[in-house]
Amino acid sequence: MGILGLTALPVAGGILAIVFARLAKDRIIHSDQEGDGLATAGQTLGVISLVLIGLAAVVFFMQDNLKEFYEDFFNWETMRFWFPKLAKAFLTTLKLAVVSEFFILIFGLILALMRISRLRTFRFAAAVYIDVIRGLPLILQIFIIYFGLSYLGLNFSRFTAGVVSLTVCYAAYEAEIFRAGIESIHKGQMEAARSLGMTYLQSMRYIVLPQAVRRVIPPLSNEFVMLTKDTALVAFIGMSEVFQVGKEAMGRDANVTPLMGVAFFFLLVTIPAMRVVQYLEKRMGRGD
Repeated sequence: MGILGLTALPVAGGILAIVFARLAKDRIIHSDQEGDGLATAGQTLGVISLVLIGLAAVVFFMQDNLKEFYEDFFNWETMRFWFPKLAKAFLTTLKLAVVSEFFILIFGLILALMRISRLRTFRFAAAVYIDVIRGLPLILQIFIIYFGLSYLGLNFSRFTAGVVSLTVCYAAYEAEIFRAGIESIHKGQMEAARSLGMTYLQSMRYIVLPQAVRRVIPPLSNEFVMLTKDTALVAFIGMSEVFQVGKEAMGRDANVTPLMGVAFFFLLVTIPAMRVVQYLEKRMGRGD
């Protein structure tokens, strides 16, 4: 009863703070007086106090469970032992993502040009490829390329198979991004270039593509973030990238902490990358 009594007092205080702040805000709004920001701040502080009280209660009543959770997911000794190995493996992950993205951009642009080609054969082939690849799970494509193509004499290394799989998959998505970017350029640009004596390829290379590429930089950057995360799927063919090393470490120590280290490394790249994407989207939106 003592604990409940101590808890009830700040809970009641938080509820009263929210109620009085809300009443004050309504009165300020109806009377056209200043101070709406202070009332909102009081209401917010009341909500925060309730949340903190709730967290404190959870911590108090679940101390043993939280201690076990900490030991299994955030064990410092385990993390200190595996951190250098995870860091080395993450460099392999980044290498896989960067090399794959290089080929994805090339192959994706070629597919996009085929998709808008005047030749029906090219358009049909590109459409079929994009539809089929986008309709298959990436992990299935990885297995087919690594294990299936070996029957045809194509014995790829795990890294090469990972690059090929990611390129095959993501080129289909980025082709549609390139196509949308190209088609967003007014057709008058192409007509003006052709009227100046440029060929179709010259018009596309010097006039249309530079403008289209500028427009598709934000979505392509977002695709690279997704690509970086999807490199973890290559672990299922045994490649020693960061997720595979973390999974092996978890099995060896019977502790989930190494996978938390894997999450840390991914967030180290993906969060700044997502902020860059947001910046590019805002900048492109302003037309700078």
